[in-house]
Amino acid sequence: MSMAPAQNPAGESFCRTFASGATGSPAQNPRLSVIVPVFNGRLQLPRCLEAISRSEFRDFEVIIMDDCSTDNTRDIVERWGARYMRTPRKMGPGGARNLGVRHARGSVMVFVDADVVVPPEALGLISEDFALDADLAALFGSYDEAPAWSDFLSQYKNLMHHYVHQTASERAVTFWAGCGAVRREVFVEFCGFDHEKYPMPSIEDIEFGFRLSRAGRRIFLEKRLQVKHLKKWTVSVLWRADIFGRAIPWTELILESRNLPSDLNLGWGARISALLTVALTGALIFFPLSFAGVLPFVTPGALAPAIAALAIALLALNFRVYRWFFQRRGLAFTAAAVLAHWVYFFYSFAVFALLSIRHVLQGREKNDENAAQA
Repeated sequence: MSMAPAQNPAGESFCRTFASGATGSPAQNPRLSVIVPVFNGRLQLPRCLEAISRSEFRDFEVIIMDDCSTDNTRDIVERWGARYMRTPRKMGPGGARNLGVRHARGSVMVFVDADVVVPPEALGLISEDFALDADLAALFGSYDEAPAWSDFLSQYKNLMHHYVHQTASERAVTFWAGCGAVRREVFVEFCGFDHEKYPMPSIEDIEFGFRLSRAGRRIFLEKRLQVKHLKKWTVSVLWRADIFGRAIPWTELILESRNLPSDLNLGWGARISALLTVALTGALIFFPLSFAGVLPFVTPGALAPAIAALAIALLALNFRVYRWFFQRRGLAFTAAAVLAHWVYFFYSFAVFALLSIRHVLQGREKNDENAAQA
């Protein structure tokens, strides 16, 4: 049974920004509006637009939302004949997409990141899914198995994204705007992305999908929809994106909503793995100290089996993904991927634990203040 829509915390004024937008007319095969937010897209946007131009499905428009670029993004867009719009101020990808929807004419909004290359059949798949299922509110795909950059970190991040999405349930509880689509009326009803809370690239798409799923709307993970990612990952980029752009705001959203979904990389296996990596890290820290006799109750003979058992448990819990990496990239890559995966589990748990403690302490302070005022 469908519940009432969960409103965007930005409020009614945020919803009214869509009031003057064009309304697409429904059809058996809905007309698509492809919206591409971009900031300084000189290097990647041409490949993105070229791929869209090769679409086998032809009933669509393309709107490029330039989020105050300082390069020649506008010249690139005009060469490809796409519709160009510039945000009045730096709004982030969520705000840029919202503004694009306001001026779109299609009945289905298709969001494509500027560093994404869609295959020729992508828009046709999207149109087909919405035409066949009148109750479908939104859908999204995944990265493919062939990211543009060959370095380990770029390969690992993209392949992990591909694996997680391809093995997850098709009934999703979140959304991905790297290549995702939503009915226009649904997007407007739920007030779009909360760009006021997420003014920078973050979890604005996850939060939007979370509101849809909590209201009982159907979100489909279309596993046939696979796109190529052009992004080059570095350690500093990964650190900022994974911790400050994802882990922290995602944890805050979970704590605010009091709902920890078992979806994508939040399943029980991942949760247990995170706990095990913390235990393994502690054991590895104490292991060299045990030889010095600094810790009288901790001996090398006791820690060595514990370390081995924790490592074996982590390998067993994540055997499927490690076997998948091995089949596609070989032993050396898989060994590095295992270590990278365990590091990810560790800092994800650390962020969740620290923010949970802060959340509890803030709740107690608020209760004390209420009690003092009573």
